[in-house]
Amino acid sequence: MAAPEPHPKPQSVAAPEALRGVVQGLHHVAIAVRSLADAQEFYAEALGLDMGEPEYVAEQGVNVVVAQAGGTRIEFVEPVDGESPVARFLDNRGPGLHHLAWKVHSVEEALQQLAARNVRLIDKAPRPGSHNTTIAFVHPSATGGVLMELVQEPD
Repeated sequence: MAAPEPHPKPQSVAAPEALRGVVQGLHHVAIAVRSLADAQEFYAEALGLDMGEPEYVAEQGVNVVVAQAGGTRIEFVEPVDGESPVARFLDNRGPGLHHLAWKVHSVEEALQQLAARNVRLIDKAPRPGSHNTTIAFVHPSATGGVLMELVQEPD
């Protein structure tokens, strides 16, 4: 009997083609939850992740808690009312992966580059995000079905 074929070597994760040359790396993974308290209980107590304090982001109508898992940042996003996009997401799809966020040098420049490539955008201009970041969203139809966020850290 022949030995089983070895698994192929994992490939590095690249940004979707629509974002190539715009992103510097993965900033965070966002998970939509109905309750931050429940998420904190599981992820902090069961998995031992270091959870931050909730932050209210009025622009998006959500509360956000950041967890660090090694060098990976995970954001848990809870709607504060039924009108936020995250509330609609939860109503349609339930809790789970909401978006991937990519670090960029300048959200404004990234939006200009993407618009020049005719990439469908949700945001035409940068807006405030959590933790004093500047953000904008790229429509999932341009990225293979995954909502993408562009994130610029404060200076």
